[in-house]
Amino acid sequence: MSIDAEAMRHIMRLWATGVTVVTTASGERRHGLTVSSFTSVSVEPALILVCLHKGVEALDIIDESGAFAVSLLSEDQARLSNQFAGVGDLPEGADRFHGVAITTAETGVPILADAIAWMDCTVHAVHDGGTNMIVVGEVVAADRKADAEALPLIYFNRGYRALKL
Repeated sequence: MSIDAEAMRHIMRLWATGVTVVTTASGERRHGLTVSSFTSVSVEPALILVCLHKGVEALDIIDESGAFAVSLLSEDQARLSNQFAGVGDLPEGADRFHGVAITTAETGVPILADAIAWMDCTVHAVHDGGTNMIVVGEVVAADRKADAEALPLIYFNRGYRALKL
């Protein structure tokens, strides 16, 4: 017997997680969204996974391009998290990348230039995960800020938090 969705949400609010933005592009189409379901799968080969809600535009673009990037946000980037979550006002006709500095690496998909770290990935596998698709990526390029003191943006119990060291 399985618990209901609301009970699951209530429990999972108590799991602290870092905040990332997953981006992808194919031709003129690009999309980015805030994702907290992200983890390392393997270091050799370098594999990570993200869980994306079925039906999001990013899944179609990832399927077309075979590539995506994950940008890890710093504790002062809650605004970016909200923007890529679709929360807040953007100018009419602007996409979620409005006003955001981007760069590219091996795959050519957009990467948030000011993230504390990023991984550029090709699709390794995609698995059904209930309401989500589990997208496993092989990391083909990665980097991090030189600032060893940069701290991640944390999401816990429906709000952003800061690490207290």
